[in-house]
Parts: sequence; C-alpha cells; structure tokens
Amino acid sequence: MERKINRREKESEEKHSNSEGSEQDKDYKTSLITLNVGGYLYITQKQTLTKYPDSFLEGIINGKIMCPFDADGHYFIDRDGLLFRHILNFLRNGELLLPEGFRENQLLAQEADFFQLKVLSDAVKSRWEKEQLASRETTFLEITDSHDRSQGLRIFCNAPDFIAKIKSRIVLVSKSRLDGFPEEFSISSNIIQFKYFIKSENGTRLVLKEDNTFVCTLETLKFEAIMMALKCGFRLLTSLDCSKGSIVHSDALHFIK
Repeated sequence: MERKINRREKESEEKHSNSEGSEQDKDYKTSLITLNVGGYLYITQKQTLTKYPDSFLEGIINGKIMCPFDADGHYFIDRDGLLFRHILNFLRNGELLLPEGFRENQLLAQEADFFQLKVLSDAVKSRWEKEQLASRETTFLEITDSHDRSQGLRIFCNAPDFIAKIKSRIVLVSKSRLDGFPEEFSISSNIIQFKYFIKSENGTRLVLKEDNTFVCTLETLKFEAIMMALKCGFRLLTSLDCSKGSIVHSDALHFIK
C-alpha cells in the first residue's frame, strides 16, 4: 500500500514538473516576435520592441496600433527593411551604433521618426549635422622633412576620412619597410615628418634611415594620392602652388567632392 502511494506521488510530481516546463517553453515562445519589414524578416524579443513606451513598435505589440499580417502570420511593416537593422540594434543596445562609412543619415532619421523613437531621431540628426559641418571644413595632411618644413607635400581635402586613408597608406608602407617604426619619423594628427628627404635628378625620396632606406619618391606619392582621390569620387581642383607649372612639381594638392 505504501509502495503504491509513493508511485502515485512520484507520477504526480513528474506531471507537475512537465507542466511547469511546458508552460515555460510556451512563455518563451510567445516572447519571440517575428516582424516582416519591407520583405525582410526580423526575430526578436517582445521586451526589445516594447522598450520605449508610446513608440510605434510598442503600440503594435501591445495592441494600441493596428498592423496587417503577412501570409505567414507575421506583423508586416511597409518600411525600409535594410535600415530596420539599425532601428533594432538601437532598441537592443540603447545607443546609436552605425558601421564605418554609413551615409544614409537622412533616411535613417526618417525611419526613426516613423517608428516614433525621438531619442534615436535626435541622435541621427546630431550625427548628420556633425558630418555636414566636418565636410565643409578643409582638412590636410602634411608630409615634410623634419629638418626643413619647406620640403615635402601638402594634401588638402574636405573629407577627413580620405585624409586618414592616405595617412594610413603611408604609415602601412613605412612599417613594412622599416624595423623600429616609428622611431625614425614622427606622426601627429596632420603631419608626418620624415627623418630625411633626399633630392636628386630622379626626384625627391622619402628617406627613413641614414643608410638611405626609403618609402617611395615624392612624385610616386603624389600620383598615388591622385589615383586614390579619383577612385573615391573626388575632383582635383588645382595645386595650391600654381607657380610650379605642373602637378608633378607642385607642393600641394587640393581635392573636393
């Protein structure tokens, strides 16, 4: 008799445990939401979409706003499906994080306004304004002889990213050709000062060591800068020192989009 009771108690406990497990699974499944945004499917948690009260997504999930469903029963939102990834990342992270080189600030701001996410909209617009301000400011890179600032090349451009790209290229090549980098020349935000420049009939060489190890000729660097600029959609306005008579012999290059 006692053995039968124990068996019944054990079966009851197992049923109760299985019931709790199935309820937890059910709750977990119902917390996952699938959205169809412009043909792109996104799966996320309910708490992510309802993070900001009175937002469009919170209104949909909590039944405040009517939303159509697609053929598979997913919420359908007729907006930009690609840009929605940035909306969702903002909801997940609580801050605006965009990939390097992102250029669709105006479109993203419109999406943020549609989804009624004022914090995100303000962040995107602030980023956009800073980029526009930076694009109007001319930045430069100066490559000079540490002993004579009159020697060298100056590259002017209204895009800081492009200046950084050229600078990275020079530093990369220099690192590959010199042990002990960067002791042989100094780098600041806008200036690279080589230890020595050597002028000869074959052109000016950017020298790194006294044994005449060099990166390249200055003329080669000018041509590489011009080709990089053209590939990135910039125009060469003119050399800032037109007295030289030729781009090859100029002391400065000026690029603009």
